[in-house]
Amino acid sequence: MLATGLNILVAHRAQKTPHLTPLDEAGRLAEAYPALLVQADRIAHTVAMGFHGRRRPGTGESFWQFQRYRPGDEAQRIDWRKSARSDQLYVRENEWEAANTIWMWTSGSPGMHFKSKPAQSTKAERATLLMLTLAALMLNGGERVGLLGSGRTPVYTRSGLERLALMHQALDGGRELPDAVPPRHSNVIIFSDFLLPIEAWRDRLAPIAERQVRGHLVQVFDPAEETLPYTGRKEFEETGGSLRFIIGRTETVREAYRERIAQHRDELRSLARRLGWSFTLHHTDQPAQQAILPLYGLLEGSLTPRTRV
Repeated sequence: MLATGLNILVAHRAQKTPHLTPLDEAGRLAEAYPALLVQADRIAHTVAMGFHGRRRPGTGESFWQFQRYRPGDEAQRIDWRKSARSDQLYVRENEWEAANTIWMWTSGSPGMHFKSKPAQSTKAERATLLMLTLAALMLNGGERVGLLGSGRTPVYTRSGLERLALMHQALDGGRELPDAVPPRHSNVIIFSDFLLPIEAWRDRLAPIAERQVRGHLVQVFDPAEETLPYTGRKEFEETGGSLRFIIGRTETVREAYRERIAQHRDELRSLARRLGWSFTLHHTDQPAQQAILPLYGLLEGSLTPRTRV
């Protein structure tokens, strides 16, 4: 929680809103998924109109590792020789598949469910939409997409997008970045508001970067979190927590608040540069395409060409 790093004013800011139980949140998210899939598909089609297709023939022959078969994995990927020596089924993954996999993770922290009046959606909903849209684009291009920390085999066909959405729904984000480290030379996209202290992000991202993984940080921010537009006496409540306080004249702390937010973002950008990663800022009152276009362009330039066989 950012209160430890930015001070109490920067703890997840929100005007007092009714609390939702985990069951309420789960039901609301489940209802939103079909609409999010449709919206993601539409945005992906619009973005793809401006890019050349990147599907290339061949599957590559350089073996990387075996993974245990899980329900939903394609049957043609089963290695029957390996499986015959065990009581488990195994699927075979080749090296280019590991390198060209795009691993994604969206934060499930309570603060991601904040939404102000100017915003089009909560931060969590927008992060999910961005994730699904990029997944649709990459799957259309013949790449593989996995969810970091899910323990599931990445999907690699266009029909796998719905399965990816169900995997994400079951995973339900997570408050903290998983300890799972992706294969070398793969891509990782992290969607979060990044409101933890910068030291925490440095500790979590460094082991991933050491694997020569190409990383992309996408900060999803609500416009009210950016500007603190409130005036007069306001009660602020931590989303999903117990922190609560009242400011008599909110406008008197606005400038200091904005400066602290800008400082924290500069530190985050500097961390991304040191790791050799990219950083993208996206506000939830802006169209999703504004974040998708640059991200898709970055991914287009960082994937390893496949081996022709």
